[in-house]
Amino acid sequence: MADEGLFLETAADDAGDVAMGGEEPVVEISSVATGAEEGADNENNLPFQEEAMEDAPARVTYIDYLKSPIVGLLVGQGDEQALLTAHQALLTTSPFFVGECAKIHDEGERRIDLIDQDLDAVGCFLEFLYTGDYFPRKIAGTRDLERDPTTPQVDETGDQLLKHARVYTLADNFQLPALKSLASSKIHCVNSTAKGEIAYARYVYAHTQKDDTTIRAPVANFWATRSHTLRAEAEDEFRSMCLEFPQFGYDVLTRVLDEKLKREKNEKMHPTHTPGSTRKRPRQSGI
Repeated sequence: MADEGLFLETAADDAGDVAMGGEEPVVEISSVATGAEEGADNENNLPFQEEAMEDAPARVTYIDYLKSPIVGLLVGQGDEQALLTAHQALLTTSPFFVGECAKIHDEGERRIDLIDQDLDAVGCFLEFLYTGDYFPRKIAGTRDLERDPTTPQVDETGDQLLKHARVYTLADNFQLPALKSLASSKIHCVNSTAKGEIAYARYVYAHTQKDDTTIRAPVANFWATRSHTLRAEAEDEFRSMCLEFPQFGYDVLTRVLDEKLKREKNEKMHPTHTPGSTRKRPRQSGI
């Protein structure tokens, strides 16, 4: 309390001196405040920020891709064979082409052979590299694709399904998950027939791994839920498919049995009684 009185008294004397002198008071900024401001500046200008900016990789522009060397791609065989070209910087966004381009020597021909690949699928792959999509594109907000005037609305042969299936397996080989996912989503937008679905299923089971459930599971589920109606349209093809790829028949049968067990379990948990179907108690003999 004594210190508080001394402080008040001193403050009053200072105020009186200012009033008597008629001069403007000089405000001094304490070193504590200055230090606080410097601390704030230091927080806003962290010492590692400049270093972080220096370590940040430079943004690669589209022009940078187009300035990169041209690489030839020899695709397909026979009459379907064609020599395509693409910029190396775009190709090497695929880990597969990183390794292939590393084999190219400056003094040699800048060409990569893809003779075992489908020409149309490689074309879709290159279109995806340059534009981020390939034709036909998905229509936003729907499960439809852009109309291709060269193809029928209903895929009776499976060609439209096979187009996207080939892009899917190509993307898997080239290690491009984004293209693989895009192709898979387009498969589900195609309206096909039973024979078209069998042609597609045959390709899937011939060119994908057993554990690739992304593309195999929908095929097995499709036939497990519709086989009773689709077999009438393509019974011979379905039988041939099961004999050629026993794994397909096993996958379909497994899902049929799983669905049957699920229905039986639901019926036990939620039994339904049909009026008049309850058994009556046995009659008592009158003898």
